[in-house]
Amino acid sequence: MGKNGNIIASLDIGTTKICAIIGERTGEGVDIIGFGTYPSRGLKKGMVVNIESTMDSIKHVIDDAEEMAGCEISSVYTGISGSHIKSFNCRGVIALKNREVKKEDVKRAIHASKEVTIPLDREILHVLPQEFIVDDQDGIKDPVGLSGSRLEARVHIVTGAVSSAQNIIKCANKTGLNVKDIVLQQLASSESVLNDDEKELGVVLVDLGGGTTDIVIYLGASIRYTAVLPLGGNHITSDIAVGLRTPLEDAEEIKKQHGCAVSSLIDKSETIEVPCIGGGKPRTVFRQLLGEVIEPRAEEILSLVHKEVIKSGYKDLLTSGVVLTGGTSLLEGISELTEQIFNLPVRVGYPRGVNGLSDVVHNPIYSTGVGLILYGMKHHSGNGVGNGNGKDIWKTLKDRMRRWCKEVV
Repeated sequence: MGKNGNIIASLDIGTTKICAIIGERTGEGVDIIGFGTYPSRGLKKGMVVNIESTMDSIKHVIDDAEEMAGCEISSVYTGISGSHIKSFNCRGVIALKNREVKKEDVKRAIHASKEVTIPLDREILHVLPQEFIVDDQDGIKDPVGLSGSRLEARVHIVTGAVSSAQNIIKCANKTGLNVKDIVLQQLASSESVLNDDEKELGVVLVDLGGGTTDIVIYLGASIRYTAVLPLGGNHITSDIAVGLRTPLEDAEEIKKQHGCAVSSLIDKSETIEVPCIGGGKPRTVFRQLLGEVIEPRAEEILSLVHKEVIKSGYKDLLTSGVVLTGGTSLLEGISELTEQIFNLPVRVGYPRGVNGLSDVVHNPIYSTGVGLILYGMKHHSGNGVGNGNGKDIWKTLKDRMRRWCKEVV
């Protein structure tokens, strides 16, 4: 594979920002060689609502990333989120003809687990094998060669609205890009911020984005539960704009510079300048007032996440605790508030596993973008630069089951 064949590009289309990252496979792993980011204007709660605005942002980030990398890209891996994402655990059971598990048996078992009714307006995005059971022996990762009369596959299936996926693809296609694959955002983020021990011992990753909060639970090195909440950092910004009577753009800056999710951590005498709507003279307010605006919304978001974790049934098995990532994870006091609500250890997850311009993307807001690069490297099977045609995304979605069957054997 030549240099061009070693290039992978990711496009993180978020509610707050759109980010493009270009990576190159090397002997040591992957080097980040190009990067671009631009405000997102055409998304709401993770879903495209204005194609022209989204296209404009995509063009900006791709141009910047290509200029930095010194190459042109034609295909990208992109993430997907939104309240339309639904997931569930399934199982498939087959009889073993020859009393020994063959590769073909594993494929049949996984295929049997997919025999569920899915509405016509939905598409399977991921089929994620969790474990296999041969007769009464569970917890098996690779059953090939084992003896038995019955094989059961347990998988986690993620589905999304066909229309939402189509809109993402349409935006990319209209800017001259092929979409090689659409990846659940929290699955991508977990590639860059979680380590193998955390996945094995039990961990919940909470990706606090602008329009959505994405949740994924790992246990035994497998995904056990995923969910998407239609709440995020933008709701905190809106509360600040209303509570302090300031424009949204200024509210966002105030949140980043002075925000705190736990008002009791703020010095009561500390003050901040708040721009007025209409361009009047800025007002001086106590920073604790800002904290009192932020804390209820942050607590609401984290409490809803906590309810999802309890609903999953894995709350008491999360030995590694909670990992926060995404832009809102940078909010002061958010880790302390999470610890209070979950009563579990909490850390903020930064992207890792890449070299090159790694310092440029060493920020939780780029966890999904970096994760898409790492995901792409694992599943890469074509040229990411020049004018080559990317794999048809709809064929990708329909063939994903076959690919997972091959991977587990």
